[in-house]
Amino acid sequence: MLLPCRKALLSAWQRHKCRFFSATPSSWSAKKGLVLGVYEKEKDEGGQLLTEAGKALDRSLSGRLSQMLSISGPSIKKGKGRVFYGLHEDFPSVVVVGLGKSSDGVCGKESWDSCKENIRAAVSMGCRVLQDLEVSVVEVDPCGDGQSAAEGAVLGLFEYDELKSKKKFRVTPRLHGSSDLAAWEKGVVYAEGQNLARWLMEAPANHVTPTVFADTIEQKLAPHSNRVTVHKRPQTWIEEQQMGAFLSVSKGSEEPPVFLELHYRGSATSSTEPLVLVGKGITFDSGGISLKPSSGMDAMRADMGGAATVCAAIVTAAALKLQIDIIGLAPLCENMPSGRANKPGDVVKAKNGKTIQVDNTDAEGRLILADALCYAHSFNPRAIVNAATLTGAMDVALGSAAAGVFTNSDWLWDQLHKASIITGDRVWRMPLFQHYSRQVKDSQLADLNNIGKYSRSGGACTAAAFLREFVTANHWAHLDIAGVMSNKDEVPYLRKGMSGRPTRTLVEFAAGLASEP
Repeated sequence: MLLPCRKALLSAWQRHKCRFFSATPSSWSAKKGLVLGVYEKEKDEGGQLLTEAGKALDRSLSGRLSQMLSISGPSIKKGKGRVFYGLHEDFPSVVVVGLGKSSDGVCGKESWDSCKENIRAAVSMGCRVLQDLEVSVVEVDPCGDGQSAAEGAVLGLFEYDELKSKKKFRVTPRLHGSSDLAAWEKGVVYAEGQNLARWLMEAPANHVTPTVFADTIEQKLAPHSNRVTVHKRPQTWIEEQQMGAFLSVSKGSEEPPVFLELHYRGSATSSTEPLVLVGKGITFDSGGISLKPSSGMDAMRADMGGAATVCAAIVTAAALKLQIDIIGLAPLCENMPSGRANKPGDVVKAKNGKTIQVDNTDAEGRLILADALCYAHSFNPRAIVNAATLTGAMDVALGSAAAGVFTNSDWLWDQLHKASIITGDRVWRMPLFQHYSRQVKDSQLADLNNIGKYSRSGGACTAAAFLREFVTANHWAHLDIAGVMSNKDEVPYLRKGMSGRPTRTLVEFAAGLASEP
């Protein structure tokens, strides 16, 4: 039997529901939704702990929010939520989301900041609930970290439906209050950068060809033309640069290759050594003559994920006005089977003069990156970081938990790892042993083979060892992002589809370098 006070609260709850549902459709559309956070109770606490924004709303409602939380069910667990209707005049729908424990923070075992990840996941879930209720404007509690809250909202609401007649209901997320506005705006920019990469990766290959990819990035950078120069290098330029490995892949397609070169000038001095980011840009990978199985081949529209994340990171850096010089390089082409395509056993010559025996035409990403890495050295870089959906072996090794990092620099690894802890988009260091280098140098016809001697063993490692043969810089890192290319349900604040990972980690990494002397 319910106690009298509990009966009264339930009665009030019913009155609020009735008042809300009696509203007309026009008044519904004029109202906003609200996402508020709540922490799980610790051992010595008697109930759930509202955030500062939650406490303020509760005071304005004379404690009605906390009362409703206490009678509506058990404590809200991390990543879960509860909807309250008609609780507040300005917010007909209020979603209270679980943030986990208030004591959560950086977790060494997980290699991320649990508090930030909890906020992203909870806010994302709350925004989607209100999107399903067709609430057009959603105010979001910063939950003590406005950047993470913004990232959760903007990333969680993204869905590629550009080619569908029926679109997902559009929601505009806004910060609730003004105490964390700068952090919120920064989080929006970070998330929009990742969403740009997701858009490029998700779009069909006949809609995002090498030319369209380059044009799209040029358009996105147009508002920053005072700081950015875009070069869309044609095939004639690629031939002049003697990029024989890149050309050997592109020649199998009817689509012309493009070497996209971006220069972002954020540093105050012109003599600064730039950070060079290189991205694999295979806009569709059939495997070439070494044809892939048809099942799942459609996902190879996202084989330009390296180029997408690198270019999106530079767009984001420009929007943030990061005080660092960045050069982005993206060799863009398709890998198709035709009478002109590479054949297994062919030998091609890279820009640095090394010859390569192409025993598997589906190991094409390392060929186009080889020439791009050679070119990257011409800018006297502070560091070179390349990203590529390079090997299925990387997916086997780490799955979607983290991108694999192969690097010759402990300093560079520390910088990337530190950035990934902040973003929650993790990286994990992998080996660059000479053991693997010997395998790619064991070639019958050329200086190198584009696959390892033991093709089923250490495929991600031999691919990295191959790339190392085109690097002389002291600070170079290769990110194999094949395992994090798509999302099913592993990252709760990303919908199913192409992930755009690790764009935010690259941005945070660049921001970290910008703040270093």
